[in-house]
Amino acid sequence: MNNTNQPHLSDILTHLGEDRKNYFQAISPPVIQSSNFAFPDLAAFREAFSDELENHVYSRGNNPTVEILRKKLAALEGTEDALVFSSGAGAIAAAVIGNVKAGDHVVCQQGPYSWTAALLRKFLSRFEIEHTFVDGTDIQHIEAALRPNTTVLYLESPNTMTYECQDLAACAALAKARGIVTMIDNSYSSPIYQNPAAFGIDIVLHSGTKYLNGHSDVVVGVLCGSKTMVKKIFESELMTLGGILSPHDAALVIRGLRTLPLRLLRSDESAKWLIGKLDGHEKVERIWYPFHPSFPQLELAKRQMRGCGGLFSVKFKTDSMEKMEAFIHRMERFLMAVSWGGHESLIIPTIGFYNIPGRVAPPMPWQFVRFYIGLEDPEWLWEDLERAMEELS
Repeated sequence: MNNTNQPHLSDILTHLGEDRKNYFQAISPPVIQSSNFAFPDLAAFREAFSDELENHVYSRGNNPTVEILRKKLAALEGTEDALVFSSGAGAIAAAVIGNVKAGDHVVCQQGPYSWTAALLRKFLSRFEIEHTFVDGTDIQHIEAALRPNTTVLYLESPNTMTYECQDLAACAALAKARGIVTMIDNSYSSPIYQNPAAFGIDIVLHSGTKYLNGHSDVVVGVLCGSKTMVKKIFESELMTLGGILSPHDAALVIRGLRTLPLRLLRSDESAKWLIGKLDGHEKVERIWYPFHPSFPQLELAKRQMRGCGGLFSVKFKTDSMEKMEAFIHRMERFLMAVSWGGHESLIIPTIGFYNIPGRVAPPMPWQFVRFYIGLEDPEWLWEDLERAMEELS
């Protein structure tokens, strides 16, 4: 949010898009639950149908409550426009599908969100669209993977388990020189801590389920980009496939955005405090965190990001799977659950993916745990974590 031409963050979260004179000066915008919109005459009817992205015709296209959210999200990311979907996976799929055709090739940094990987491996391959996963920590690896038929460079920086980063400015410059569309999943950082469009990335994506909503009660996907790109995806992938966000859910995300900076700051500060307690602990072998002194890409992370939020990962010292399971079960104040970004602190233990029929265990060691630190008292969380680590003895 360093662009001086952009509205102030407080203005975006409190006022932008909220034309209160149209709804009784209400502080919270109304939920326009209507599926359909009427027209007073043929002229208005024709004008609305000339551009369904800008006018209200049918809520599969443009809904007034959803439109307020779109304006705020675009402003937060410093882009011209935004779309919202019924899930992060839906936004990712729309972005990728909207920029490929049969015979094209996608380059994706390795270790992306599992459903992004599934989109490339299982879905697009059915339509003769090839892909290459590449170590994105080195721009030379990305350049070497590009082909004449590459149309999309997909990034996730940092990713959400071990937090590898890509050099966004270098990736954008490389892709632009070859006419390749760049897109990034920016869920880890949120618009508060990283704005990829400022580095030249074409499409910025979010699982808005996480920090943007922040209350663990809405599933939502976000796509931010130029007006041309947004209109293209709106008219094809969104309107055709229909993966829309409901007005009620849009209102809940608007509510969540009100406190986004405060929530993110709290998670960030608490995570750093807990990392400080874990650093050098006899039961800890390694910590993954973009701003940790041991992080291999610390300089790049600090150049691109203004903060980290509440996610970090730890490898604990134990040779016993039984003790590791006892450690996990001893924690009472962390919930074992996927996702992140809400008020509640969470863990995802790699060991939980072992011995699931038909599922391959992730590449991380079974002593690996991803933590998300929510809004609770960090000392209260540390008491729980410290007590649980007694099981690793």
